[in-house]
Amino acid sequence: MRNLCALLIVIAQCLSGAAACAADTPAAYPRRPIRLVVLFPPGGSDTVARMFGQRAAERLGQPFVIDNRPGAAGVIGADIVAKSPADGYTLLFATASFAMTSAWDRKLPYDAIRDFTAIGMLAYTPFMLTVHPTLPVSTVKEFIALARAKPGQLNVSTTGAGGIGHLGTATFASMAGINLNVVPYKGTGPALTAALAGEVNLTMVTIGSSLPYARAGKLRALGVSSARRSALAPDIPTIAEAGVPGLDVVTWYGLSAPRNLPAAIVNRLHAEMEAVANAAEFREQIAALGIETQITSPREFAEFMKSDIARWSRAIKDTGITLN
Repeated sequence: MRNLCALLIVIAQCLSGAAACAADTPAAYPRRPIRLVVLFPPGGSDTVARMFGQRAAERLGQPFVIDNRPGAAGVIGADIVAKSPADGYTLLFATASFAMTSAWDRKLPYDAIRDFTAIGMLAYTPFMLTVHPTLPVSTVKEFIALARAKPGQLNVSTTGAGGIGHLGTATFASMAGINLNVVPYKGTGPALTAALAGEVNLTMVTIGSSLPYARAGKLRALGVSSARRSALAPDIPTIAEAGVPGLDVVTWYGLSAPRNLPAAIVNRLHAEMEAVANAAEFREQIAALGIETQITSPREFAEFMKSDIARWSRAIKDTGITLN
């Protein structure tokens, strides 16, 4: 009788308002706010994370709390996620820089593949090669010819030493067989300002940042860095088709979690992420930033992450770039 009473008490507690017994089961997920860790300060990828979080919260019925954890090229925030419980309440808003950080041959407090559960890629944005209007070139081929005629004399601004903007520009130069004088700036704004002011001859920053200036005639667009043309500017050729076959440099956005996240929660989050990405309002919002949706399955995202780290590791060796 005593055991029966105890059982009845437990059942009564489970049926009470909080439903405590079901709180942490995948079937009941989510039952409390979800923390979305962003590896950079507000602005940039933070904007996309907030747009996604707002819509995902509406679908899941729980708020997404954006937790900006900048520092050490994203290592601080990624380490927080890696060491969090695998319960779906701490997620990582991963970007291309997350893979890039692992591509550098250095010790990290986590393994970008082993210590995370891939949920899926959400979107991507290409870079755009633009030159100052005073530079006498109108195409990628003309620019390459000029750069070969003036080795090391053309200055290009990039978005930070060792980042994807810097390494992507160096990869372009290496594949094109040209020697550019790379000038790293602290962020897209300063790199773009230098190009607009004529302090440098060209820049390669995200298309959403540079396209308005190209449309206004303040910069001249030569090509986009993705494998296919951007829906934002379909009239601008890819750099690959315009003279550097095989070039494909983009920054991407995706969702990851601590390793061993239950499959039921992975599938739930992926389904909601796909629904958000397919919503016309969301697609229009991020398109205004030069970003396009691109959904992958959890398995595809995990494989992509491996290949992206390997690709940038090779690029680092091929270009000879160092962090020193």
